[in-house]
Amino acid sequence: MKTKTSSYFLTLLGLVTLLFVSCQNGVTLVDTNQKTNHLKWSYADKMRIPVKVGDTKMAYTLYLNLRHTGDYKYSNIFIIIHQTGPDGTKTSERKEFTLALPDGEWLGKGSGSLYSHHMIFRKNYPFPQKGTYVFEIEQNMRDNPLQELSDIGMRIEEAND
Repeated sequence: MKTKTSSYFLTLLGLVTLLFVSCQNGVTLVDTNQKTNHLKWSYADKMRIPVKVGDTKMAYTLYLNLRHTGDYKYSNIFIIIHQTGPDGTKTSERKEFTLALPDGEWLGKGSGSLYSHHMIFRKNYPFPQKGTYVFEIEQNMRDNPLQELSDIGMRIEEAND
């Protein structure tokens, strides 16, 4: 009986693993986060993320990753995203991200006192050339340093639509 139970368990484990692997989306270029200095993010502390791009025909979705505590005092955040291309071309864009509903309920996923957000800032974006792009993410709020932010980062993955 023990051998039959072990066989069923191994079969079930194999099916779950196969299902997990087959449900994974396509290409992910980067998925990284950087910790802030003691839950404080100052203007000078730009998060620098290099991304190597090898396919200019593929479209990508770019996400801002952000984690904050429940004591973060705003319902939104303004971010400036700088992009430097392989040829040195620089672009910058300012984005506002909503973090909470008007009643104060956080939109991110909570775990303990931390809330995680993965917010799209570019959709169906084809990189114009192959090579290494450098993204710099900086906070653009009035407070300096901005309090109660734990991690900031980005995820770039193959677009699904």
